[in-house]
This record gives sequence, structure tokens and C-alpha cells, in this order.
Amino acid sequence: MKKMKYMIERIIKLDYKNMFRITKSISKKAQKNYFFILFDIIYCGFKYGAGYYDYQEFEFYNLNKEERKTYLTRRKNNEIVSKYNDKNSFYKFEDKIKFNELFSKYLKRDWIYLEGKDYNDFITFFSKHKSIIVKPIDASGGEGIEKFEYTNELKAKEIYNNLIKNKQLLIEEVIIQDEEMNKLYDKSVNTLRMFTFYKDGKSHFLQAVLKIGNGGVIDNFSNGGMYTFVNDEGKVFAPAIDRDDNIYKIHPISHKEIINFTVPMFDKAIELVKECAKVVPEIGYVGWDVAISKEGPVIVEGNCFPGVYQVKPSFVDKKEGLLPKYNEIMK
Repeated sequence: MKKMKYMIERIIKLDYKNMFRITKSISKKAQKNYFFILFDIIYCGFKYGAGYYDYQEFEFYNLNKEERKTYLTRRKNNEIVSKYNDKNSFYKFEDKIKFNELFSKYLKRDWIYLEGKDYNDFITFFSKHKSIIVKPIDASGGEGIEKFEYTNELKAKEIYNNLIKNKQLLIEEVIIQDEEMNKLYDKSVNTLRMFTFYKDGKSHFLQAVLKIGNGGVIDNFSNGGMYTFVNDEGKVFAPAIDRDDNIYKIHPISHKEIINFTVPMFDKAIELVKECAKVVPEIGYVGWDVAISKEGPVIVEGNCFPGVYQVKPSFVDKKEGLLPKYNEIMK
């Protein structure tokens, strides 16, 4: 019944124009009939809970039915969230202020919430740190996130007024990322999305994805960024992809080679997220955004409804998704 309800909701909310665009792109890339791909997308939606982005990203058009069964799709991801994450505690992650309060020791940076504060509080913070990141408290996907540099008090007053007007009320000290991470792309903080599972008093590290900026001040996939995968030693083993399914072996701006890049202090990042997983035990399945600062790994935010990230089958020898690994750990 839950699966049927999920499918009905998806059908109602589906962006058909985008689906047809994706279908056309896949048809051209795979050199397969447009209507064959379209009907296969629909079939995979019902059979495996795969959306058209799943179908594109995980190359379902090149997988057999046994291989398709192993891939974590949107619907299956939702089922994991429903089973292991208590909805009554979602606010501890979705409320950015509450999250910062709960995980303050793991943020390792100053922050201020402008609600109830005045300009004097803001200018004290801004002039102290010189460089700040501002965030709306009720947006997602990187929307409304901006970076400002302190120049003078007159300009600071103008910035403050705009922040109040636009409700960008969470102000954070800018993370100074490790120099090795800067070499990949230095206009944004390039973060790791690190997945953990917590049950019966034990934290498990599941996998890590490296998100890289590409032309903006944030690394979000929905804002032009790209992502790739790292192994348990922190080494990148696959090309990066962006939202339009473009593949990058070399970063187009920094010209840094992506494959074989090694994330510094990766072992400490694993320790950090496994420790964080214990803070809200009723949320068992979390995707943490982690930055590698000059002083070490720091938490950027946590996601109690983490997205789905899997390596493209064409990037690896074995065409197998995450489900076997997840099932083994989650039992």
C-alpha cells in the first residue's frame, strides 16, 4: 500500500517536460529507440522505484534485471528513511539553528542567529571574522547561501539590511579549507557527503561522496556542482558527474585531475561522522556534509533525508549498486 501511495504521489508531482528531455538525451546517448527508453523508464519506476534521474544516473538502460535489483533508488531510499528515522526528530536536522546548537562542538566555527539580535551584534561578528557565509533558515539545496567579505562599516550596514529583508538570518564564520582541497576548486568549500547508520549503540560508516564546486561559491549539485566517489581510504576512484550527466575526469576550471585525488584527513572525517551519529540516535540514517578545514574535518550540516548517490556502472568493473552493502549492515 505504501509503495502504491508513493507511486501515485510521484505521478502527480512528476515534471513530465523534464522527463521527456531526459528520455531524449538517454535515447541519443544509448542509441536506443526513444519510446523504448520512455516505456522502460516507466517500467523501472513501478518495478524498482527508480525515477528518471535514477534511470539516467545509474544507467538502467545498460543493466539486466538482476543488476537493477541491487541499486538503491529513490523509493528504496525513502523506505530506509521511514524505517530508521523518527519523523518527530526531523526538526533537529531541518531546523538549522537547532542543528547548530546540537552539533556545536563538531562545527568548530563561530555562528550567530540574527533573530532577536541587532546591527551591533552583526557588525561585531562581521568585523571580527571578516569573511562570512549567510544562510536562510528555511531553504535547501544551497538556495540563498551567499558569501560576504568585510570592507567597511557603511557596506556592512547595507549587507545587514538586505539580510534582514531576505531572511538570511544564520551567519557563520567561513571555513578555511585545507590547501589540498583548494587545489580541486578554490571558490567554494568542497564537501564530503558521508553516510552513517546507527543502531543498537553502534555507528557504521556506509560510504562517502566528494562534492566539488564548478563556477559558484557552493558545491551543490543543483547549483552547477559535481560529485564523485571516494573509497574507504579517501581516494577518488571515478570521474565526477554534474546534474546534466556531463562527465569530468579533469576539473574544467582548476584543471586538476579528479581521479586518484586523495582527500586529506579522511580517517579523521570517518571518526567525526561516526561520533556525530550518536547525538540523535532516533535518526539512524544520516548524510553528513563534512568540510576538510586547515585544522581538520568539520561538520557543515546533516541530512535526515539523505539523497541517493551511487557509482555509474560504466565507471566500475562490477555492475552492483549499494543495496547489498546496505542490507548487510542494516540487517
